[in-house]
Amino acid sequence: MASSYSDLGLELMATGENAGTWGDKTNANLNLIEQLTGGFLEVSIAGSGTLALDIDNGALTGTAQQRVIKLTGALTGSRIVTFPLLTENFYIIENATTNAETVQLKAASGSGATVTFATDDKSHKIIYLDGVATNTGVYDTGFGSGDVTLTGTQTLTNKTLTSPKIGTSILDTNGNELALLTATSSAVNEFTIANAATGNGPTLSATGETNVDINLNPKGSGVLKSATAAIKIAGKETMWVPAAAMYGPTTNPADAAQVETTATRPDLKVFDFDASTKQYTQFTVAMPKSWNEGTVTYTVYWSPSTTNTGNAIFGLQGVACADNDTIDVAYGTAIEVTDAGIGTVEDQQITSESSAMTIAGSPAAGEQTYFQLYRDAADGSDTFTGECRVLGIKIFYTTDAANDA
Repeated sequence: MASSYSDLGLELMATGENAGTWGDKTNANLNLIEQLTGGFLEVSIAGSGTLALDIDNGALTGTAQQRVIKLTGALTGSRIVTFPLLTENFYIIENATTNAETVQLKAASGSGATVTFATDDKSHKIIYLDGVATNTGVYDTGFGSGDVTLTGTQTLTNKTLTSPKIGTSILDTNGNELALLTATSSAVNEFTIANAATGNGPTLSATGETNVDINLNPKGSGVLKSATAAIKIAGKETMWVPAAAMYGPTTNPADAAQVETTATRPDLKVFDFDASTKQYTQFTVAMPKSWNEGTVTYTVYWSPSTTNTGNAIFGLQGVACADNDTIDVAYGTAIEVTDAGIGTVEDQQITSESSAMTIAGSPAAGEQTYFQLYRDAADGSDTFTGECRVLGIKIFYTTDAANDA
């Protein structure tokens, strides 16, 4: 009985056949097995159309009898590379062709499954053939170019990256910290970053609960900027009220005055507060809509009329009035601040910032707020012996919006 051959070209010798040459044929089979399990072949598939890989029975020359097949050549159109029917094997196929054309791997005939390299896919695929009669299928194992490698560029889909992790920081290409990340227990709110098509800007949004703020906190004296311009954000604001904008009440008013220092130098528009009597001055402010309607603090700008270094006590109180409210209403509780004379006439002095003062009434956006400033010279702790010349007052308030829109 004559020898037969396996689907991969191995010679299957019949009993009693090949006397004297059995060893040679066995060695040829072993060489073919070695080639099938670890061989490499470079095959040019230049051009277009269909090119058949073959099995050469009993020999080592078949183009489908290698484990690794490298496809090369310049493609001029789509290429189909076929494998013999009934083949059961797996192959590592490298698409090293040039030009942007597809390369399809399939059986020589039938309607079995196929595997295709896309026009821009110049990578490796590990495929297997199922050997089904008349409809041998070619299948992509999913290994190869889809695997994560140390040097390649891949897209991870539905993968959990456990090492390395993005932990407390993200580094730039130089290994320097680009961003620091801080975890919050049971967090439900986060940033969502969205890119944009031509003509639109990308978006940074707060997501999570129904109403979510975005907190941007410069460090130290730094400010929030857009390009080179500072961005106004909600927070602590100041309001300057000069003495020229104040007026004395009917009862116990401080004296409005204009004091000349030296000719052609700054004159002082002031209110002179007496050294023995508690005197007052008043002013009004329509508070900004962006004000959070909370407490305020203040500092007093003043100048001593004598070289005395005693303590002067200033106080401020306020009340807010809405539309159709009576203005004949008591001020709220005063908050006082003490400042010692520095011993030089016509020097400018600025008190420390007061503690928080609550404005009486029911403050609301846009309401008129009445303030009353006084010096409590009748208090025994007020020991400054001269008049205090008040130049103005700076009020500090807090906003909860970036503007008054």
